[in-house]
Amino acid sequence: MSHRAHTSNLGTPLEAVSRLPWQGKKVRLVSNSPRRLALLRQVGIDPEVCPVTIDEEPRPDETPEHYVARLAQEKVERALQPGADFALGADTTVVVDATILGKPVDPEQARSMLARLSGRSHRVLTAIALCRLHDRLLRTRVVATTVWFKTLTPEEIATYVASGEPMDKAGAYALQGIGAFMVERIEGSCSGVIGLPLMETLDLLATLCTMEEKNLTQGAV
Repeated sequence: MSHRAHTSNLGTPLEAVSRLPWQGKKVRLVSNSPRRLALLRQVGIDPEVCPVTIDEEPRPDETPEHYVARLAQEKVERALQPGADFALGADTTVVVDATILGKPVDPEQARSMLARLSGRSHRVLTAIALCRLHDRLLRTRVVATTVWFKTLTPEEIATYVASGEPMDKAGAYALQGIGAFMVERIEGSCSGVIGLPLMETLDLLATLCTMEEKNLTQGAV
């Protein structure tokens, strides 16, 4: 009796990736975040990087969900020039007690944020906005993840802030960096906490690609 090694009909991982709906599409990442760029490259997308500057101040009575969705959309709306198939913007914020925690302005604020997050849960909201550039079709999603911190000592907070890592991070920590030592557990999207929820981003990208293919097919009939 002969035994044959099982071979997936998808072929090699590289061949399988080449058949995903977004392959061959040019994506413009409207962000200067190295973390978002690395996450996209992780799934085989090497985007054009096109950072923009917007006013990130929350509006009066604006909910955290509306806030991050608005910022992601405003970023995309400033990068609609030709040269790509899609423009992708994202924004991440930390929310505790309905209060938005952005990036700390100084070490003292970073220490205050971390003390507030210590020993409890908080939410991380990441909004993604994706625009199909040829017809300006725009779709936005907000992904919420709950993160639990262990109880931090004053020494742990001081040492982490002294590392410099909290200073350009929403909520004053980075899950993908040294800040991982504070996280007890996560419920939701790990990549969303880092800055780009991959499953939701790729699902949205696939949806817009599929819609485009259906439109082209119907137009050819």
